[in-house]
Amino acid sequence: MADAGYAARRNRLIRSLKSSEVECLLVTRESSIRYLTGFTGDSSWLLIGPTATVLISDSRYQTQIREECPELEACIRTARKSLTDTAAGVVCRVHLRHLGFESDYLTVAQHSALAGKLTSTNLVPTNGLVEVLRAVKDKWETAQIHEAIRQAERAIAVIRAGLRPDQTETQIRFLLESSMRDFGAAGAAFEPIVAVGPTAALPHAHAGRRRVSESSVLLIDWGAVSAAGYRSDLTRVFFTGRVTKKMKSVYDTVLAAQRAAIHSIRAGVVCRDVDAAARSVIEKAGYGRRFGHGLGHGIGLDIHEDVRLSPTSEEVLKPGMVVTVEPGIYLDDQFGVRVEDDVLVTRNGCEVLTSVPREFDDVVIDFLA
Repeated sequence: MADAGYAARRNRLIRSLKSSEVECLLVTRESSIRYLTGFTGDSSWLLIGPTATVLISDSRYQTQIREECPELEACIRTARKSLTDTAAGVVCRVHLRHLGFESDYLTVAQHSALAGKLTSTNLVPTNGLVEVLRAVKDKWETAQIHEAIRQAERAIAVIRAGLRPDQTETQIRFLLESSMRDFGAAGAAFEPIVAVGPTAALPHAHAGRRRVSESSVLLIDWGAVSAAGYRSDLTRVFFTGRVTKKMKSVYDTVLAAQRAAIHSIRAGVVCRDVDAAARSVIEKAGYGRRFGHGLGHGIGLDIHEDVRLSPTSEEVLKPGMVVTVEPGIYLDDQFGVRVEDDVLVTRNGCEVLTSVPREFDDVVIDFLA
């Protein structure tokens, strides 16, 4: 994928290392290795810096590396050598005094093994060196997220058109996953949440045996993975039976909270302030204690990336960031409502990338209600 700009990403990371205390960085997070190289395998590490850039892998991926990232030097270990042994050998070969490692992703056992072999190299813990780059998407990445959104949106249209009262949450989940693949997705971005009635009051519910006919509220949280590995994340609530005043009031409150948050999104805004814009609407309606999670998160190669829209986040929004905006109200043993869209931060505001209708009249399924 020549248009992905992997070399430019690596160069940005290498430039950032100049202001740190390390000569090279050992990248062990698989999605970050893919971000920097295009390599889609696992059980591999990337040593990167001004003096050396080496992809450390094994013979299973030798041909794949030549196809996906032919410009990279690769060190292919044998079955008799461990990944840490091979990485230590590469580090010794380039004579590093200060090697950075990703403290969130290198295990204690791996660190101990490296430290035991790299007696002349200082292992320096780092945090977020790649993630800060990944948080701002380039045009190619935004296009991949957009593709994943369209795949997810086409699939939900299939689900809605064929919805039946006797369908279970699990049946809908499996059909949704299959439909996303039918429209070109590599798979689901995460296990879809399909929740009827009281199950919808669980923010991270698992699809079970409840049938659509058991409640008027059907919550679906889903997303697709594009062929390039980028993800989408959406949530809609559909009303499939008689809608009570309470249901409509809760839905209207959540939708108003989401609108307020989206209206506040622009470059330079502190993330906690976006969360506050939504949270204040829900609190004024008397449901503050029923909204217990953060407002949203970044998406990309992983479903949860920097940045975080939460009450404690001091991060500042930048043009190119793509975040979810997903306020919710959850009433135990009754029902829950969450509305979620994917939003691109721009210099002067934002662009809502998702287009599944979310007005109240749009989410009432007439042929079932």
